[in-house]
Amino acid sequence: MASSAKKNTTIDPEQRKLIENAQRRIRQKKRLTTHFVAFLAGSIIFIVLNLVLKFGENFRPFKTDWFVWAILIWLFFFLIHLFNVLFVSKLMGKNWEENQLERLVKLQQKKIEKLQKQVEKEHPLPKNDTQPNRIEPKNNDLKF
Repeated sequence: MASSAKKNTTIDPEQRKLIENAQRRIRQKKRLTTHFVAFLAGSIIFIVLNLVLKFGENFRPFKTDWFVWAILIWLFFFLIHLFNVLFVSKLMGKNWEENQLERLVKLQQKKIEKLQKQVEKEHPLPKNDTQPNRIEPKNNDLKF
């Protein structure tokens, strides 16, 4: 019986924003962890391929085994991903976006006000205190 009674819960917009931001950060960190696990597994596979199975044994760019270069390149991309998640997303996250949006809207409003004043100065509207002339219909114009 208790489950049939629906609870009417509403989340205020600010709380919803906090929840959405937390969910976005969780997804970012989850992808980063997945990337790290894939990096570790891939590195082990590269090492096994080269040292145990002798795959590409003769390919040694700059007198170093190929798997070392493959792992270093992959490590470079992982570090970029790590830097993006830990630093860039915090510095340029939702709060930064909202602040930039507010700043740009204010700039646009100032430009619009400036243009409005310029138009009013260059092309002022005529000031008539009387109403515009109304044309009254003549009696013979009315036909039923």
